[in-house]
Amino acid sequence: MADISVMWFRRDLRLADHPALRAAVDAGPDGVVPLFVLDPGDHASRVQHAYLGASLKRLSERVDGLHLVEGRPVDEVVRVARRVGADSVHVTADHEPDGSSRDDEVAQALAEHDIELVRAGSPYAVPPGRAFTGTGSRFKVFTPFYAAWREHGWPDPEPAVREVPWLDPGGSAPRPTDSDGLDHVALPAAGEEAARRRWRAFLEADLEEYDTVRDEPGADRTSRMSVHLHWGEIHPRTMLADLGRSRGAEAYRRELAFREFYADVLDRRPDSAWGYYDHAFEAMPYDDPGDELEAWKAGRTGFPIVDAGMLQLLGEGWMHNRVRMIVASFLVKDLHLEWQHGARHFAEHLVDFDLASNQHGWQWVAGCGTDASPYFRVFNPTTQGKKFDPDGTYVRRWVPALADVPAKHVHEPHTMADPPADYPRPIVDHAEERRESLRRYEALRDQP
Repeated sequence: MADISVMWFRRDLRLADHPALRAAVDAGPDGVVPLFVLDPGDHASRVQHAYLGASLKRLSERVDGLHLVEGRPVDEVVRVARRVGADSVHVTADHEPDGSSRDDEVAQALAEHDIELVRAGSPYAVPPGRAFTGTGSRFKVFTPFYAAWREHGWPDPEPAVREVPWLDPGGSAPRPTDSDGLDHVALPAAGEEAARRRWRAFLEADLEEYDTVRDEPGADRTSRMSVHLHWGEIHPRTMLADLGRSRGAEAYRRELAFREFYADVLDRRPDSAWGYYDHAFEAMPYDDPGDELEAWKAGRTGFPIVDAGMLQLLGEGWMHNRVRMIVASFLVKDLHLEWQHGARHFAEHLVDFDLASNQHGWQWVAGCGTDASPYFRVFNPTTQGKKFDPDGTYVRRWVPALADVPAKHVHEPHTMADPPADYPRPIVDHAEERRESLRRYEALRDQP
């Protein structure tokens, strides 16, 4: 009998630093089937599918033909494994609520045919459920989590598996299209090699000053590695191994840890994916979504830094992190809408959409999450723009109507004697909405 295994790729589209692939090769010296299942029940957005198509193409080129099938994983994984006579199917552990349940279902279905589902590794340096407080409980606050996360540590990156007896059983489904009608979205280059190039460029040019420039959207000197991390084209261990002891490296290390903290929180509280982490905020009075929400989505609020961020989201499938906080605060505190409305819009348009990071980032701004920003901290979009984009570089890049507005007016164009005719006036009075937001919060606190 031949020793054959199946390597079921998901959000781990790489060959280097890949424990599950290593295990698949060890278990399948006579053949490893590189499998990807296109699940019709997958809720990924069109922009994510477009990027996925490009990434799968790159991976297929490196594995002598990725075996693509379409259908429910519980059906297709079992069918492929039985067809090739595999004794085991190998995966990277999935810690998201739906993914974990899916894997349990697949494992049970495989076991009925004496085939083992082997989970090895994870998308994180420290998987959820590994860092604990001194009393053995899970963390609710980032700073002590970060200390425990660093103390726990992680293994060195594994080298790429060079010799793999790839096996193509034939009959692959068409891969997702690269563009999917999204030619207006400038997606980044996909694949493991593109991820490595991007990472090396960031290390050489921007890491050392990351702690001072990361909040400046006009500088555009963040790593933009979030999409590569999301699709597993690079592992965080690989990145951590390259970080030294500079202030820039430490700031970047903390950002990687925040990703893992939010994954740990979601693992502990799966209800917080779309529900309130702090249930008290369910009683907060919110407005019904209407025209103002649509103006926010379209980048037509009349607040330049907000509109620039929303237009960058539509144009690149990505948004600078500081600006994500600004636009989120505007939706929750100025428009008085529930955070889920914004989270859904981000889920639809972010190519790097990560359930744990997105949902808990939104809840941080909304004041109802872990380590929550105090509700009374209301971002002023005008002063935020002046502070972090002082010369208006970012605003001009993304809001064509303001391209020629002088720097002193670029964050308040409505104050000009002759404001741009094709740019809207502010849809709300920020000072008034801030007072209203705080009034609602005080009413919530006064409830018995």
